[in-house]
Amino acid sequence: MVSGTSTTEEVVQVEARRLWNATTKDSHNFLPKVLPEVFTSVTLLQGDGGVGTVKQLNFTPGKRDFSFIKERVDELDQEDFVYKYTAIEGGPLGKQLSSACFEVKLVPRKEGGCVARWTCNYETLPGVQPDEGKLKEIKEDSFGMLKKVEQYLQSNPNLYC
Repeated sequence: MVSGTSTTEEVVQVEARRLWNATTKDSHNFLPKVLPEVFTSVTLLQGDGGVGTVKQLNFTPGKRDFSFIKERVDELDQEDFVYKYTAIEGGPLGKQLSSACFEVKLVPRKEGGCVARWTCNYETLPGVQPDEGKLKEIKEDSFGMLKKVEQYLQSNPNLYC
């Protein structure tokens, strides 16, 4: 078993509040609409989106090595734009990882926009080593999705204000 952390940080030319409203508060509607090549649906299985909520993200066939992942919301700080969640089923759990916890933090910038920071703390299954190539691919995919979200929100300046 190996414990590790992977962090991605990007500057986004959209205000933190708008990015938060779209990708955290309304993710179940927003993600499948803006990223239909990645998500077929996001379903709230339990709760209303707050702490303790369980949601299932369903992926398009062939996009991932898995078809879905279930996540539990652990922390939701709407003032400081911090969202913490834990993968509880699906995805790489049981295949490569025994656990995965995430933190998304949006930091407003004086110059406008924000810095989006995504951190994953994980433990691999016994005998499984972290795949650096896969981690790089995940970071690149995440960056690509973030850029599409940014473009969508810039093209629709009155949404998620």
